[in-house]
Amino acid sequence: MTTELRRLRNYIGGEFKDAADGRTTEVVNPATGEVYATAPLSGQADVDAAMAAAAAAFPGWRDTTPSERQKALLKIADAFEARAEELVAAESENTGKPLALTASEELPPMVDQIRFFAGAARLLEGRSAGEYMDGMTSIIRREPVGVCAQVAPWNYPMMMAVWKFAPAIAAGNTVVLKPSDTTPASTVLMAEIIDSILPKGVFNVVCGDRETGKAMVEHSTPAMASITGSVRAGMQVAESASKDVKRVHLELGGKAPVVVFEDADLAKAVEDIAVAGYFNAGQDCTAATRVLVHESIHDEFVAALAKAAAETKTGQPDDEDVLYGPLNNPNQLKQVAGFIERLPAHAKVEAGGHRVGDKGFFYAPTVVSGLKQDDEIIQNEVFGPVITVQSFSDESQALEYANGVEFALASSVWTKDHGRAMRMSKNLDFGCVWINTHIPLVAEMPHGGFKKSGYGKDLSAYGFEDYTRIKHVMTSLDG
Repeated sequence: MTTELRRLRNYIGGEFKDAADGRTTEVVNPATGEVYATAPLSGQADVDAAMAAAAAAFPGWRDTTPSERQKALLKIADAFEARAEELVAAESENTGKPLALTASEELPPMVDQIRFFAGAARLLEGRSAGEYMDGMTSIIRREPVGVCAQVAPWNYPMMMAVWKFAPAIAAGNTVVLKPSDTTPASTVLMAEIIDSILPKGVFNVVCGDRETGKAMVEHSTPAMASITGSVRAGMQVAESASKDVKRVHLELGGKAPVVVFEDADLAKAVEDIAVAGYFNAGQDCTAATRVLVHESIHDEFVAALAKAAAETKTGQPDDEDVLYGPLNNPNQLKQVAGFIERLPAHAKVEAGGHRVGDKGFFYAPTVVSGLKQDDEIIQNEVFGPVITVQSFSDESQALEYANGVEFALASSVWTKDHGRAMRMSKNLDFGCVWINTHIPLVAEMPHGGFKKSGYGKDLSAYGFEDYTRIKHVMTSLDG
């Protein structure tokens, strides 16, 4: 008996469509390794159609009032909340994530973030109008930038789609959004829900692969390209966008240092770091996967973390006892396993270090100790459920090790010494520093990094402003 595959479609100009040339790609459930759907493998014709629809819709959407855009976004938030069970099911099938955790940890913040940007639509900021030159009044206008080409990743398909479209639409832009080729289902469902709320062409979804994303970024229509993805992909986007001076918004990789001092609450640190390192199978740019521990508590910490790892469960989405599901795809499983296989002789696997089962793409919660600063696994992003541990002797060395990578997205410091926490937060070269916690995010605060972690902010008023342009208007008081 053959099960008919679900057929996902692009959403362009308010209509659901197959790729113009009929090409499709298979979509695999990573918890089972089985194909469950097909999605369009969109080409240039599909990208052209989506850009044309977004461009045609832009003048009308740009000219709506902030209150009208707010009302639309609040309706979207309410609709997502009302259909939460469907969205969670689609996301879980997309990614293999635990159903219960997706429902409790992802859907509520996602809805809250949409509501935040709905409010931000009515709080555009600029300098006060005034006479900065005799006889002249100056006014600042904040305007939408235009059509935005947006590429979302596979680690949080639903939430990252929200981080893309919500601020852009709140500011009066129109959007062409491409989900990852491995996780398009929840984004297509979002389009079905949004269809009855936004005018045609304001929000468009184009499914496809890397070449589809490249065609979007290189297209002459968008005024802005936004991507969450790898450093390599971000560099390619920045290079392509530079050819016609598009704005670029990049949220790329991370290698978050987690600095644990000798006075930290060890039990709490171990418990919280294990959760922040293994949640979503470590497939998070801010995951707590690079721990630096003071030498006086190093052995005790490693033993406790290895025990926490052994007690952490991965498994099928409907198992309520699991913390995380599978890695996203076979290539990611191979990449994570490769880091462990290539470990230097001085490294020691304290827990895990192996695949779990032969169905789906599951990997055991892993702890690796004995590492040096220049080891591959310290310098490069694993993007899996692997926590490394290094020791340091003093605050200066902790900072040297923490800052000694090319990524600069997030970090955390664990200490009871307030002065030390403040010094570390000042000197850590990362876009976010958590103190005695790791990974919480709120809509009101910015998320984004430095160095090869990219530029531009998600969330917050800063993220909203990234989707606006500033115009100075000066008028003579003489008429």
